[in-house]
Amino acid sequence: MKFWKILKEATKEQKIRWIKKWGAITFGSFVLGFIGLLLLAKLMGPPELLVPQTTTLYAADGSKIGEINNKAQNRYWVPLKKIDKDVIDATISIEDKSFRKHHGFDPKRIAGALLADVKAGAKVQGASTISQQYARNLFLTHEKTWRRKLQEAFYTMRLEMSYSKDEILEGYLNTIYYGHGSYGIQSAARYYYGKNADDLTLGEATMLAGIPKGPSYYSPIYNEDHAKKRQDIILTSMVDDGLIKKETALQAEKEKLHYVREEKEKVTAIAPYFQDAVMRTLKSELNINANSLQFGGLNIYTTLDPNMQAVAEHTIENRIIDNEKIQTALVAMDPRTGNVKALVGGRDFEKSSFNRAIQAKRAPGSTFKPFLYYTALEHGYTPSTPIKSEPTTFAMADGVTEYKPKNFKNRYANDFITMAQALALSDNIYAVKTNLYLGPEKLVKTAKKFGIKSPLASIPSLALGSKSVGVMELTNAYGVFANGGKKVDPVFITKITDSKGKVLYKKEYKSDQVIDENKAFVMTDLMTGTFDEKLNDYTSVTGSSINQYLTRPMAGKSGSTPTDSWMVGYTPQLVTGVWVGYDEGKELHDINDTGYSKRIWAYFMEGALKNKPILSFHQPKGVVAVTIDPTDGKLATDSCPVTRISYYEKGTEPVDYCDEHGVSKKVKEKLKKTEEKKGFFNRIFSW
Repeated sequence: MKFWKILKEATKEQKIRWIKKWGAITFGSFVLGFIGLLLLAKLMGPPELLVPQTTTLYAADGSKIGEINNKAQNRYWVPLKKIDKDVIDATISIEDKSFRKHHGFDPKRIAGALLADVKAGAKVQGASTISQQYARNLFLTHEKTWRRKLQEAFYTMRLEMSYSKDEILEGYLNTIYYGHGSYGIQSAARYYYGKNADDLTLGEATMLAGIPKGPSYYSPIYNEDHAKKRQDIILTSMVDDGLIKKETALQAEKEKLHYVREEKEKVTAIAPYFQDAVMRTLKSELNINANSLQFGGLNIYTTLDPNMQAVAEHTIENRIIDNEKIQTALVAMDPRTGNVKALVGGRDFEKSSFNRAIQAKRAPGSTFKPFLYYTALEHGYTPSTPIKSEPTTFAMADGVTEYKPKNFKNRYANDFITMAQALALSDNIYAVKTNLYLGPEKLVKTAKKFGIKSPLASIPSLALGSKSVGVMELTNAYGVFANGGKKVDPVFITKITDSKGKVLYKKEYKSDQVIDENKAFVMTDLMTGTFDEKLNDYTSVTGSSINQYLTRPMAGKSGSTPTDSWMVGYTPQLVTGVWVGYDEGKELHDINDTGYSKRIWAYFMEGALKNKPILSFHQPKGVVAVTIDPTDGKLATDSCPVTRISYYEKGTEPVDYCDEHGVSKKVKEKLKKTEEKKGFFNRIFSW
């Protein structure tokens, strides 16, 4: 009250001086405040552009296999050079004619909007530039309040001070909402026209440019009349701006537009268990958080071979047809790199997302024997080492417990068999005797060399695969044999880039020589015996039922327990593991149940490698080939009815000739010459 009294009593000159003084203070404060705001914006630097974008997964051939987005919002970032020029011109013409000239704000539009708001007594008209709209899309809500406007202005200043006009325009066109869950021009072009953003006609471009003003009201799918009126306004604006000629605008107006309404591709149906494994790798190994996956617009390039994946799924679907409850898992990898080419974790992802290929642990049965026999090679065994196969009861170290393993269907040779036969026929007695002779702790140590990380126990039955392992784990371990003794880790992801193509991660391949190259090759040769009926004895080789389907050199081993059926094998360029069984551990009784894994493996390997080069396993220099009689593992003679080429490390090959079928004339001559040489040297030494 006192202030107004003093003002009332003041002279005219005093009032003028007072107004000038406080006017200057107010103006100076405004200028200083504005300068301070500019300095603050400059000091804070460029704002982080956290734009929600769709993350895309790609197969090894570049095809898209999956997407990760937020709440069914489709967002793709494309560079400005890949956006049609008509889209750019139409957007600037209708949204912000002075975009290239102003510094984030258009004073004339702001003045006009303020006047309209004052007349209406409410916030009714917008004057936002493209820069302001981009700031709003990035950082703020869309509520119409003065507080939000001030925040928007500050973000706009930061954008304009830190980014070029092209960068701002690119960001705006990639974030603006075009309706129907489509954010950004690329997503809109795909949804409405089934095209990319750089392949639009003038009619299509101007129709899309009109949608952001009211995505529902101006959607040509919901309200084609409204959309056409908005398009006419845009075309007229472009003519007035000198961007197009009137005749061109009339042609675009008459253009018949076809809306494809391209729904989100059902890419989740492509290798869903493989995608699950990729997601686990992203989170657990590469430490990429959920927000980055849902909002980051990443491009994730995987190792999946779409053809091999299709063969795997087709094979499983067509080989298991009589049993709805039985489950399966398949993993196929390139043993040279670790790249996972195909993966199936169950028969139906929608019914059960439990990924048996990487989550389940099951007893591997006789597929564990190759690790035992590699250990035996390290301790003096050769493929010809004989051990008697007969019913045997083993007394344990406590002097009380007994262990009595059995062969399949209680069949035994009741005679000596070689290690080559023991592996091919899957003789359990030979395996347990070998494990006990070497010491079970050695097998545990060897398995760890191959990359088996599941808990194991130094027990006699470990030789028969009594401890559970994973399908991926076991398949990768077999890859060590195929890769000449080198171990690689399973690879699902080769590269990750951001939305602008910047490489965020690139796989660096490496391998470790964990076992001897020569012995690895000898083991590979032993596992080819799984399919070689020359090794038949008291029973057939375990791969005899599928040998007829194989058309190239392959090595492998089957295995079974009362509840599990396995087949793991490889060529030089592909190693595959297959498991079949019931989730609840139900026993496998049906002959089909126990044979599924072999048939799936054989059909998959042949289908996956169709039209691929037929490669032979590389023979190291330290290995020699010898022709033997497979019944006793000795050098074959002309009298042996069956012979087989077998491989040995140099210095371990057999030197004795087979005498089971009589001595051939050729061998007699060699023996005679040897005796003559001995006699000659004996006479010299005697003299």
